[in-house]
Amino acid sequence: MERRKVDILCVQETRWKGNKACSIGAGFKLFCYGVDSKRNGVGVVLKEEFVRNVLEVKRVSDRVMSLKLEIEGVMLNVVSGYAPQVGCELEEKERFWSELDEVIESIPTGERVVIGADFNGHVGEGNRGDEEVMGKFGVKERNLEGQMVVDFAKGMDMAVVNTYFQKREEHRVTYKSGGRRTQVDYILSRRGNLKEISECKVVVGESVARQHRMVVCRMTLMVCKKKRSKIEIEKKTKWCKLKKEECCEEFRKKLRQALGGQVVLPDDWKTRAEVIRETGRKVLGVSSGRRKEDKETWWWNEEVQDSIQRKSQEEVGHGQD
Repeated sequence: MERRKVDILCVQETRWKGNKACSIGAGFKLFCYGVDSKRNGVGVVLKEEFVRNVLEVKRVSDRVMSLKLEIEGVMLNVVSGYAPQVGCELEEKERFWSELDEVIESIPTGERVVIGADFNGHVGEGNRGDEEVMGKFGVKERNLEGQMVVDFAKGMDMAVVNTYFQKREEHRVTYKSGGRRTQVDYILSRRGNLKEISECKVVVGESVARQHRMVVCRMTLMVCKKKRSKIEIEKKTKWCKLKKEECCEEFRKKLRQALGGQVVLPDDWKTRAEVIRETGRKVLGVSSGRRKEDKETWWWNEEVQDSIQRKSQEEVGHGQD
């Protein structure tokens, strides 16, 4: 992860028993869950700087777990999954897909979702009939388990990210064992967020297990900045009109009327201030509340413009010398 600059990594078949959250060195922290130390187990490894962004950890089973992070106001859900192998019982496969369905359905539609999983299935090359959830760049033929992946993507409005990027087969094959070269490890995201992913490929030469290779994608979260609400400028009383004698006399007259004929103002300051303000608004009027354009351009007269032009010509002449 450090060498390839990977910030978040989903891992499967960890075979670690229990639920853990521990630092593993080099500035990374592991969140994992397992029931049996001999089989299954899933986890998510985070770069330490993102650990403080973790809001929730869901350890569903030894085949499914998820983390919710908040990054610059964007909610990102990272799901690690490990589907049963081809030879496993149908009941076990159905339980896995049911758990994964439940996790995805519990995530609000406005939040990002990225699934990194070993689905133990081949979605196959080409996408005829499935263009809405996958690209053309899978590997070889689709099998029953691969069809389950495609059906899941359709049901959850997700996309099989690996298949959208045209790479040499060497950079699409995720599993190599003997003469077998297949694609069983996938990254899925919401279809609507595909535009945030600029790259996805298999990293050749980087693997923890001998057969499996790491699939990486580059995702840039688009942070939606809140539009500033237009703040209405306070409408101000036109007190400057009091410079005019007729306005000043009218103001005094209306103020006396507002005070019920009293010459002396009330002792209560709040009452006095409100009476004066209200009378001023009625007699003198208020501003529109709109900001005037070119408020400071009164000084931009012909004399100033001629002076600036002469100065510019002097500078040009100096440059030529």
